[in-house]
Amino acid sequence: MALPADVGEAILDKDGGQTVMPTLFKLNRWQWWILVGVNIFFLVAGQTAAVLLGRFYYDKGGSSTLMATLVQTAGFPILFIPLLLIPASPSSPTPSDSVSGKYICLIYVSLGIVLAGDNLLYSYGLLYLSASTYSLICSTQLAFNAIFAYFINSQKFTPLILNAVVILSYSAALLGVNESSDAPEGVSKVQYSIGFICTIGASAIYSLLLSLMQLAFQKALKKVSFSVVLEMQIYPSIVATIISVAALFISGQWRTLEGEMHGFHTGKASYVLTLVWTAVCWQVCSVGVVGLIFLVSSLFSNVISTVALVVGPIASVIAFHDKMNGVKIIVMLQALWGFASYLYQNYIDDSRSTELRKQMEANERRVTAC
Repeated sequence: MALPADVGEAILDKDGGQTVMPTLFKLNRWQWWILVGVNIFFLVAGQTAAVLLGRFYYDKGGSSTLMATLVQTAGFPILFIPLLLIPASPSSPTPSDSVSGKYICLIYVSLGIVLAGDNLLYSYGLLYLSASTYSLICSTQLAFNAIFAYFINSQKFTPLILNAVVILSYSAALLGVNESSDAPEGVSKVQYSIGFICTIGASAIYSLLLSLMQLAFQKALKKVSFSVVLEMQIYPSIVATIISVAALFISGQWRTLEGEMHGFHTGKASYVLTLVWTAVCWQVCSVGVVGLIFLVSSLFSNVISTVALVVGPIASVIAFHDKMNGVKIIVMLQALWGFASYLYQNYIDDSRSTELRKQMEANERRVTAC
């Protein structure tokens, strides 16, 4: 990963043109590294804890997939804290400078609908899979991200990226044929297969969502600032939360929640705290995602998310005593190899961009001197 010459200066897009990334602060080298490190911690810790709490909810008697879906976005008010504390850059244009408010609203609503469906698939996946298997399958999102970025965002498909896609796809296939050897108690082979398919589908949709968000930044919002990236997280989450609440009442699952709380194995207080902290952890993860998108790139944010998914199986072995069989160890190593391939490609691209930027600056100085 190449360090930006100065956060807030002009950066190079994939076509070699310059775009301006407005910032709130002028950061020196160590301040930038500290912020990146803090956001990596938020993403890894938040995502790992949220997955473990989600599995804990099901293990201790929880059964509402719609409640599990709701808590993934219901903590969105937490994101208003950094949005209100850190003012928008006064020099940056508002989204309405590029497109109408109605169009922006349509983008947020559409993304929110996709997000709600994606969260529901994740909830079903975690219902039928162990936390470790679930996390390893989710690591395939990096492969899907490469595919969608190629078709939607016109990103290059290099040999290193192809290597990551093949390895991560093979990893998913290994877990698919592993059947239900480590499935939660009471889960049949059919349910294990449903959980596997739902988790793969959710990973694909999540990667599609990231590519669509990047497309919105490129074509509609035409800018990247901390506040705009936060809003891209907040407003779709509001829509997804409304949809989840509506589905909870329409399906009738809300009637079972009181009995679920009273029957929770570790008590009513534990039931409430599990849901609350799951919601908080997902939003802590979101803060890390937003911070890394702003400080580095959406690609780097997704790569770190994949690292968190590899940490998940280790944490689930400690917390839930999940079985760490040979297949899982192979898949974990393959996920790390795919991650390394992806990260090295990112390093190569950043190095080329930095070199091109230096050449352009040198040419500008020669023209000025003449």
